[in-house]
Amino acid sequence: VQLQASGGGLVQPGGSLRLSCAASGGTFSGYTMAWFRQAPGKEREFVAAVRASGGNTYYTDSVKGRFTVSRDRAKNTVFLQMNSLKPEDTAIYYCAAGPVILSTLRRVDAYHYWGQGTQVTVSS
Repeated sequence: VQLQASGGGLVQPGGSLRLSCAASGGTFSGYTMAWFRQAPGKEREFVAAVRASGGNTYYTDSVKGRFTVSRDRAKNTVFLQMNSLKPEDTAIYYCAAGPVILSTLRRVDAYHYWGQGTQVTVSS
């Protein structure tokens, strides 16, 4: 079972990026899929998640209104559209998947599968 994240890069403040995470080697249709990020010297933190149905989404407060998480169940892929990027969004972004219950949705240890991470740098 593998998660492959892509789409990171260098962008100026106010710019946009779209991250993708493709799952392979298993069935993820019943799993919550999420994005976390980790900045240098900081702990990994929750960014956004989408439930198995694709209808329910969750965000950390600092990205609400700027980021949108979605999934393509047929392609086992989750996306993170990031708009109005800020320097404080700079981090390695990781995708994750697992049979997560709602109360633990924002916890790193709730997820069974992790991608390798993709670097997002917001700088002028």
